[in-house]
Amino acid sequence: RPHSLFSYATKKQSNEILLFKPKPDQYKFHVGDKFVVFTVPKSLGESEHVCASWESSTGIVRFWFNGKPWPRKGLQRGYTVGATAAILLGQEQDSFGGGFDAQQSFVGEISSVYMWDTGISTSGVSSAMYDHPNKTPLFGWRNFPYRIVGEVYVKP
Repeated sequence: RPHSLFSYATKKQSNEILLFKPKPDQYKFHVGDKFVVFTVPKSLGESEHVCASWESSTGIVRFWFNGKPWPRKGLQRGYTVGATAAILLGQEQDSFGGGFDAQQSFVGEISSVYMWDTGISTSGVSSAMYDHPNKTPLFGWRNFPYRIVGEVYVKP
């Protein structure tokens, strides 16, 4: 079913930054409620590693699937992302910190989540993929400010 992997919402914009998987072979990367689509090989039942990067000054979106870079796309050149945010894993926010659709929730395991405020290289993606980022993230899996809600359990 369609699901969100990473949702960064502000009070003004629910899809400020969103990584959404609408189909088994597709990822949508949103910035400021506009998006680009990346089509990937179907890998049902297999682990996937995805990374997305966006640069405001150029609008360039980079996307990696299992460590392999995909062709770059353009999105929201010059856009400024809001600073006060609610960040959720596995659930899209239709409003700041809420407005959830249970049919769009992620079912499975998520690990090695990192976010930087600068771009990342393909070698940086590879390092992060093996849980050894070579740049200090704004936040990472080990220091992610989370709380357990319902049937969500985080294991180190």
